[in-house]
Amino acid sequence: MTLVDDLLSGNRRALAKAITLVENDGVEAHQVLAALYPRTGRAHVVGITGSPGTGKSTLVNALAKAYRQLGYTVGVVAVDPTSPFTGGALLGDRVRMRDLSGDPGIFIRSMATRGSLGGLAQATADVILVLDAAGFQRILVETVGVGQAEVDIASTAHTTVVVEAPGLGDEVQAIKAGVLEIADILAVNKADREGADKTVTALQMMLGMGPSYVRHHGQTMQVHGSSPEGDGWLPPIVKTVALRDEGVTTLRDEIERHRAYLQESGELERREQERARTALIHILQAAVLRRLATRVPTEQLQALVMGVANRELDPYSAADQLLPLVLDAD
Repeated sequence: MTLVDDLLSGNRRALAKAITLVENDGVEAHQVLAALYPRTGRAHVVGITGSPGTGKSTLVNALAKAYRQLGYTVGVVAVDPTSPFTGGALLGDRVRMRDLSGDPGIFIRSMATRGSLGGLAQATADVILVLDAAGFQRILVETVGVGQAEVDIASTAHTTVVVEAPGLGDEVQAIKAGVLEIADILAVNKADREGADKTVTALQMMLGMGPSYVRHHGQTMQVHGSSPEGDGWLPPIVKTVALRDEGVTTLRDEIERHRAYLQESGELERREQERARTALIHILQAAVLRRLATRVPTEQLQALVMGVANRELDPYSAADQLLPLVLDAD
């Protein structure tokens, strides 16, 4: 049997090998992805993002267990910072998720960012496709927590959960990063700490004129006189204490409610198109860079770099000189 056949039959070793293959990229990886692609499109992808220290990993851990209680299979992609020494993932997230190990319905993969921006590794979208094809019904993607560039998760996930916590000054960071704009759900984790209500109030204020409401242990508190049954999607604020599994089932239920909204409103199709567009652009960008490396002599590239650095040539003119060399047909 081929690697693809083994993966589709539920072989976890084959799944791990396929993920390693797509992380490393290459012709074989593209062949595997092409074979798996018709089997994708069934999973619901949930992005978990927010500043460091908000308890994202603990919340993902608790959320995975909450989904298992409903019988869903769960894939977890934890995008870790890259080690400056080995280039590999620091694996902090996987250490914190040890209590999920041994469950055949859960698969956890840590990925190194390898310097890519946006809180996501370059190969994250491909890893999601592999987990989707392998039959995982819910895929949780936790970003590094780098701040400003984390909005990339919005073009990768169907539902984006932005995690905040009291006492960390995250309200200001959220304004800088623009992550509130991409939040489908806001989770105030560590809600047992002093200042949790203040954080909720600050989030409500930063949502501006947009309506929202707060969920706490399943109870709804309306904000700005809005109604959860109104037109469009109203981003809820969910209080959680992930360490004690408080509010986690409420968060899970809100994610499922958002999934139902996406399907009923037609928004899911639009987001799928956006995901496809983003994937295609990333693939094209990578292909152009590979061609640049193989077709343009290092000396020629360095000469252009020096010309730009010395103000003898502007960057756009330098790019215009390179593009014909990169884009000419073989």
